[in-house]
Amino acid sequence: MQDTRRPNGERWRAPYATDPAATRGRLIPEPGSPTRSDFQRDRDRIIHSTAFRRLKHKTQVFVHHEGDHYRTRLTHSLEVSQIARALARALGLDEDLAEALALSHDLGHTCFGHTGEDALDACMAPFGGFDHNAQTLRIVTRLERRYAGFDGLNLTWETLEGLVKHNGPLLTAEGLPTPRYAERGIPAAILEYDAVNPLDIALHAGPEAQAAALADDIAYAAHDLDDGLRAGLFDLSDLDAVPFLAGLLDEIATLHPGLESARVVHELARRVITRFVEDVIRESERRIATLDPKTVADIHAAGAPVVAFSPAIEAADAEVMRFLWKRMYRDPSVMAVREQAASIVSDLFTAFKADPSRMPPEWSADLAQASEPRIARRIADYIAGMTDTYAVLAHRKLFAATPELERSPPSRGLPLAEP
Repeated sequence: MQDTRRPNGERWRAPYATDPAATRGRLIPEPGSPTRSDFQRDRDRIIHSTAFRRLKHKTQVFVHHEGDHYRTRLTHSLEVSQIARALARALGLDEDLAEALALSHDLGHTCFGHTGEDALDACMAPFGGFDHNAQTLRIVTRLERRYAGFDGLNLTWETLEGLVKHNGPLLTAEGLPTPRYAERGIPAAILEYDAVNPLDIALHAGPEAQAAALADDIAYAAHDLDDGLRAGLFDLSDLDAVPFLAGLLDEIATLHPGLESARVVHELARRVITRFVEDVIRESERRIATLDPKTVADIHAAGAPVVAFSPAIEAADAEVMRFLWKRMYRDPSVMAVREQAASIVSDLFTAFKADPSRMPPEWSADLAQASEPRIARRIADYIAGMTDTYAVLAHRKLFAATPELERSPPSRGLPLAEP
């Protein structure tokens, strides 16, 4: 692949990148901005949205009050956006679109992380279930109500397409749901929007969405290791069970013998990010050279992602995630809090379904004669938008006892002063 990079870190856009000047536009036409591209406007609307601000108090793995230094959905999204921009710049993609997708990819997550989503999905099973990816689409196309001329954020086609398909196509070449949706079907919210503004759900997303998806994986691997070590769920010595991490720790020990553990943890996290990012760039350049795409349409039509890990790093990432699954996500102390958080979500859903007027007036309005599925979806929208803090307070107003959502041992922080 010809190297057309400009010096001093200036931006460049490859011919296969998504060009904001060639956008398919917005569902509700709007005049352009004299100072920002359409993708820059999308990014800015996402940052200024109510849903984005709520991420500050939404759980990543640990509930937010467990410690100030644990990741929340907001800090995770910021970290993903940094990695997505780095990948986009190196590959000549549109950085603004990659950043918009990274910042918005978790907008549909509920309170209490995946625990909240699982609990809400169980409550919504008779009514089509709950899917955070579909919820993100609902938020940016319907639930954000701030602008005079439309509901949602009226984002460009490219941003919406990337949000819906950043993890891959939703339909196979035969028109059947892909494995992720094979059992329950594609969520109704996605199908309903696709009927109005087709998102080519049988094709791969653009390269910027693929970069954002890999950035999400990279941030998870590096920063969940950091949070798990801080929480005392495992020690640095336990990481010897993962050859990829053991090699990085050996490198750190060789370069910095006797380094204090807090600095070792940071050196490890930054090396995980660096190795993964550099691998994605090399592997993606190789795939792009093989495909030789002339336009972004060639990326969409490719039978596989062009932004990807090499097989070796894909295996290393899987090793790290298996370790985290066993030692962090399924640790008994974490699972105990998960069960308590799930009960809060289930209790709230049951209470609101029995009496929708328990929700604020703007959420309970027009439900007196509504169908059961419509009422359930309204309740799901309300609960999904809650932060951890708001959900706990709402539960306390309705129930005599509310779980404390605390785990032990306490987190291990950095020293605040020199010894």
